[in-house]
Amino acid sequence: MKRISGRYVTTTTVGESLKAFIPEGLPPREPQLTANSYEKQNLLAELALAQLSGVSKLVPSINWLLYGAIRKEALLTSQIEGTQATLTDLFDDEAGIKVINTDDVEEVTNYIKAFQYVQENLKKEDGLPISIRLLCNAHQLLMNGVRGNGKQPGELRKSQNWIGSKKPSRAIFVPPPPEKVAKLLSDLEKFIHEDSDDFPPLVKIALVHAQFETIHPFLDGNGRLGRLLIAALVEYYDLLPEPLMYLSAHLKQNQSEYYRLLNGVRTEGDWESWIQFFLEGVIDSAITARKNIVEISTRIYADKNIVMSSSEASLNSLKLFDLLPTMPRFTIEKVKTVLGVTYPTANAAVKNLIDLGLIIEITGQTRNRSFSYQTYIDLISD
Repeated sequence: MKRISGRYVTTTTVGESLKAFIPEGLPPREPQLTANSYEKQNLLAELALAQLSGVSKLVPSINWLLYGAIRKEALLTSQIEGTQATLTDLFDDEAGIKVINTDDVEEVTNYIKAFQYVQENLKKEDGLPISIRLLCNAHQLLMNGVRGNGKQPGELRKSQNWIGSKKPSRAIFVPPPPEKVAKLLSDLEKFIHEDSDDFPPLVKIALVHAQFETIHPFLDGNGRLGRLLIAALVEYYDLLPEPLMYLSAHLKQNQSEYYRLLNGVRTEGDWESWIQFFLEGVIDSAITARKNIVEISTRIYADKNIVMSSSEASLNSLKLFDLLPTMPRFTIEKVKTVLGVTYPTANAAVKNLIDLGLIIEITGQTRNRSFSYQTYIDLISD
């Protein structure tokens, strides 16, 4: 039985008449979702997240893991929208090293700022809950100073948008008219906070993400913000203590299927196929993140042991090494600042790690040199 997932209304934009889609509220009805359509995959997904959480507790510094995980999610979710930046570009920018594609890097760093803003609010007792206001504030950070900045950053759209073509008449999908957006988002907010055991948290997150993308409440940045909402809800529903899973890798690798299934929810009411895909993505992403944690930790432990076993290593060399997992590209000036030492002392600490074969100089110059913890970068870029 085909499920009716919404209705079409006639709207007009740039002189063209369109059929805009207004989704039904959550949860899906007529027929209702049944547990047997997602129960097995959901249990496997919850198990994968529990195992990821368990492995993360074995690492002495959660900041090692968060640094890479958040940046990979930021990069991959931006790449889905066409951004061409790389992890190395991001690391160089943070180190104060000049990058060529500054606009793309800024889009990724804006996502990190928006992500951290949402996470900080969720952790603070007096922080904003997941709400329209929180999403608008995050959207403003996301769009600040980048392409699309003129498209009402931080504000729900006041005009009709469309997806899939430069011309609205050729659009693949036309979201709800702007006057419907606030009410639809308000209903979605209520569903997020509804105290009910009708659906497991991961299934609820899958429903919320699809609904958010269907509402498409902003003129730009909806995809990135919708995926940010996934990570926020995983933490909000206590599925992971920290955002260590980068689901956007799975969504990017299966981008055509991702969009096809979201559209299938709208055209066919096929929530089951979308939820199945989403849960498979969680399983794949959690297993990958767990494997990466083990590999990264093993690499860092082995390299640190080289420093600690060296009779030539100074205390500042060891301090510098401990910073490398969250500062994989750097300059002498950066080391001087973060260690609070003189330039010669910073230079000596860097030289020591070069002599131990742990870092490399990447400019080939004698002045204004930059350095890289390259084995680590290669590992988390894989």
